Amino acid sequence: MTIRPVSGASQTVEHRAVHIPPMSISVPPIAAGLVQRSRWMLGRMPPTPSARRQRVGIELRKMRDAAGTTTAEASTVLGVDRTKITLIEQALYAVTPDRVAALARKYGETDDAFVSALATMAGDRSKGWWEEYRGAVPLGFLDLAEHEYYAKATQSYQICHPPGPMQSERYSRAIFRDAQPPLTPRIVETRVEHRMRRAEILMSEGAAPYAAIVHEAALRMQFGGREVLREQLNWMLELSERSHITLRVISFDAGGFKGSGQALIYMNGPVPRLDTVQYDTVEGPTFLHTTEHLERYRGLMKVMTERSLSVDGSRDLISKIKKEL
Repeated sequence: MTIRPVSGASQTVEHRAVHIPPMSISVPPIAAGLVQRSRWMLGRMPPTPSARRQRVGIELRKMRDAAGTTTAEASTVLGVDRTKITLIEQALYAVTPDRVAALARKYGETDDAFVSALATMAGDRSKGWWEEYRGAVPLGFLDLAEHEYYAKATQSYQICHPPGPMQSERYSRAIFRDAQPPLTPRIVETRVEHRMRRAEILMSEGAAPYAAIVHEAALRMQFGGREVLREQLNWMLELSERSHITLRVISFDAGGFKGSGQALIYMNGPVPRLDTVQYDTVEGPTFLHTTEHLERYRGLMKVMTERSLSVDGSRDLISKIKKEL
């Protein structure tokens, strides 16, 4: 059965405490059991810093390094031991918005919009829906869900399969079943459930803009067989009609170009300096946020958009491939 996000659900970047609509899929007992067990285990484990808390520490470290300030010098601003500065930068010690602003002044940061956005991130102690899966799916999955949730806009480029949030349940399950090393049925179902929750948020009308660029190769890879792929292509065509979704295809005729072999997701933060790039590796999701990386991947996404077919041309190609199955 193809998964449909709950009709009427809405989420925008301004609404931080977004209501999560009821699940549009039934949760398999094995998946529910793993999530319940992970919650019990979390009560016995030290908390893992959220992606946004980690980013606050990373940006504070960048500012301190750029200013040439030592941890001892920075500690005098907060009236703490210098080890606390290191712990803050490693996201192991919470920092308040006021202290973020104080450190930024010490470091000579003049970008007020950036400092304000960073302070807001530091002050956000809310728990997102992905926390239910902490301990049940890889940490990179949780960080990606968190970045996507808060993104003002998301761009995705995929080569071997459509973006996760645009996958049907059966197609997603087929991908996880092909994972190496093989996953147990319980883990497969938990990851499928997590992916469908992402889809409910990102694909629902009213969500932040989502632009997907998919290579033609991804539209022809038969994960799960012809019937599953046909269902998947039809679902993508339906999603492409939603007002906040833009779907483009890079056809085989486009030829090669630098960076064409790197699948990635570019997520816009509250200000450009807080954008995030994610790409897949055999070890899982990797996140990039240096100025150089952000500039490079902004340019790459621009090139990919230019090489892709128009929205109408992309829909025509998807329909043609579906008819060939």
